Amino acid sequence: MSEHNIHPIFDRLVSRDEQQRLLNQKSKVFWFTGLSGSGKSTIAEAFERALYNQGYFVKVLDGDNIRSGLNNNLGFSIEDRTENIRRIAEVAKLFLDSGVIVLCSFVSPTQQIRELAQSIIGEKDFIEVFVDTPLEVCEKRDVKGLYKKARAGQIKGFTGIDSPFEAPIYPTLTLSTIELSPLDCVNKLLELI
Repeated sequence: MSEHNIHPIFDRLVSRDEQQRLLNQKSKVFWFTGLSGSGKSTIAEAFERALYNQGYFVKVLDGDNIRSGLNNNLGFSIEDRTENIRRIAEVAKLFLDSGVIVLCSFVSPTQQIRELAQSIIGEKDFIEVFVDTPLEVCEKRDVKGLYKKARAGQIKGFTGIDSPFEAPIYPTLTLSTIELSPLDCVNKLLELI
């Protein structure tokens, strides 16, 4: 099918402003990035609960959940990681345009990949949260046993072991999980908004 046969109808749908008024909230995308085991998902889940308890409509998009469904056909090459993030950003934008607060929890290992996500979502709606946890701490946690497998050569291209992680240059917020508990991190996020 040619691009010439695609005719988006976004301009005829209920607007983002109307959706936000209905939900009584401003939609944003919080993009949590950090190494595997850094605490991204734990913080996103706790933040979701805190926002929900205050009456907000929130959606969490998490790496494992997305890769078990929408992106189950992608591997971990840099090309597949880029496509993974592109798809996620497009989904996040759909939620954003529906007035929903979106919490995205993805390693998103390179500056270029995160810039791609930001370009799709829009700079003013993209809140980058760096969950800053040293590799050795993530390895000690090794919740899923992935670092052990990567060190044993059973997983190739694992971020932090044989694939790089580029820390964000100018994140909106940095959360150090060796200094802050998940509750402290949520409080920092609530202070931010």
